[in-house]
Amino acid sequence: MTPYILASASPRRREICALADIPVEILPAPDGVEPPPDASLSPQEAVLRVARAKAEAVANDHPDRIVIGADTTVWLGREPLGKPADEADAAAMLRKLSGNTHQVVTAVWVCSPQKCAGFHDTADVTFYPMSEEDIAAYIATGEPMDKAGAYGIQGKGMVYIEALHGDFYTVMGLSGAKLKRFLNEF
Repeated sequence: MTPYILASASPRRREICALADIPVEILPAPDGVEPPPDASLSPQEAVLRVARAKAEAVANDHPDRIVIGADTTVWLGREPLGKPADEADAAAMLRKLSGNTHQVVTAVWVCSPQKCAGFHDTADVTFYPMSEEDIAAYIATGEPMDKAGAYGIQGKGMVYIEALHGDFYTVMGLSGAKLKRFLNEF
């Protein structure tokens, strides 16, 4: 039995855990466990709240295990940009990000039989300006459709990234270095 459960179906998070030598069993949190948005929370608090809900939902069914929940959201100012609902939504998000700097917040919540705690990390990402042709071509790849903010920094979306200030893996969906250190002290 692996020591940790990752409460996520994200192949990117699974890959990051493998790179960081964090052995995980994949048991995604059930649909519908995410709390409703709360505009009174900071972006960091809002994302940490979702990561906590995911971890606790899985930990309730596996109280003897260590469960890792995570969430990533793109923020343009106080506006969260989650996964696009459809291609039109993806195009609208990419237009907003074009030529601008936004924040990517990834939060992690860990539950063990003894305690629960978490952390968050923020990275600033600046996009090059994107033409309508750029946006249409990128959407046609299908890559934007399952990613917060409608782009993947680790994929074809990299060609639109002008600058990154922070942890690349935070933008990808999980800060492997911070998680490894957090679990070592947990």
